[in-house]
Amino acid sequence: MRAKIITIIFLIPVLLVALTLAQQKTDWKGKVEDENGVIIVKNPREPIYSRDIVQIEEEISIGEKEGKEEYLFYQMGAIEVDEDERIFISDSKESVIKVFNGDGEYLYSIGRKGQGPGEFEKIYRIQITHNNELLVFDSSTRRLSFFLLNGDFIKSIHINVLNVLNLFMKSNGGYIIQSVMLDPVSAYAISSIDLCDSQFNIKLNIAASKPQDVLTPFLSYIVWKPMKNDYIAFGHNENYEIDIFDSDGNIVRKIIKAYKPIEVSDEERKQRLESLQQPINKDVPRFHPAYNRFTIDEEYRIFVQTWEKPEEREGYFYDVFDPEGKFITKTVFPFPPRIWKKNKLYTIEEDEEGYRYVKRYNVSWNY
Repeated sequence: MRAKIITIIFLIPVLLVALTLAQQKTDWKGKVEDENGVIIVKNPREPIYSRDIVQIEEEISIGEKEGKEEYLFYQMGAIEVDEDERIFISDSKESVIKVFNGDGEYLYSIGRKGQGPGEFEKIYRIQITHNNELLVFDSSTRRLSFFLLNGDFIKSIHINVLNVLNLFMKSNGGYIIQSVMLDPVSAYAISSIDLCDSQFNIKLNIAASKPQDVLTPFLSYIVWKPMKNDYIAFGHNENYEIDIFDSDGNIVRKIIKAYKPIEVSDEERKQRLESLQQPINKDVPRFHPAYNRFTIDEEYRIFVQTWEKPEEREGYFYDVFDPEGKFITKTVFPFPPRIWKKNKLYTIEEDEEGYRYVKRYNVSWNY
């Protein structure tokens, strides 16, 4: 009898926790429709889980204000992570890529400043390609450089597409390219996302923005991310919608969410206009765009950074969608997620003095 009582006493807190968690979960109140073969996922304003179901715990930090040269960064920029958890970090000012192991220890450097083979002027993006090579996009010289992951130089390719802002190499050797056409007189720009072959011939236009004044803050803009199966997640944040394109550029899914627009504060308005050297009385939108940016983890969950800020913590709220596009939770990250790899999150963060660090977090889910 005593053993039964002890067992019951032990089970009471477990049952209470289970009951509490169950009360914090609701049935998804959205709607899924099929329109001519395109899945439309319409989400309500509230998520399935009212509690935060994702937790992160810091594991390593790379970057020092003072110390050994190998750990100093003058302008930390792009990061990439390979299957062995080696971390590749570019220094845009020094035009070099530093490589660290999974414990955050320096291993070796790739490249140097210059215009010769294996050299860089301004590193904008780095990517580990489908055939396990390191691609480096030099935005200043409009050149792609390829290296083995041990740092040995392979080749360079000149990009013959004008005004490339960003790109990603697909598994078939083609590219996803974002380019921007700017009228220097009117200061109006059009941003475009295109699928290109290996010779940078444009095969398909995914989307293009409307002409917009680059000197007017808080206007909507194009947001996109490649997915690991050569799919593309794309959004024009004028509305809360994210479109998923397959590898051939066909829309297969639309993720839509009801939301409350976040008003632009007077302080935000003043700071942005001053930073753009524009008149304080210039007309700007009353509200922020529907969202800021998004990232996608290896399980195809989408993390959408909104303009909503928590009251008691630094950072922004992120809406989290499951692989089907259902809004499952809201969470807060102090700095934007950069890379998700093997259930780890990699970020670039700044301290109060503006010095940057790469940090890796362990990610745990509770749902």
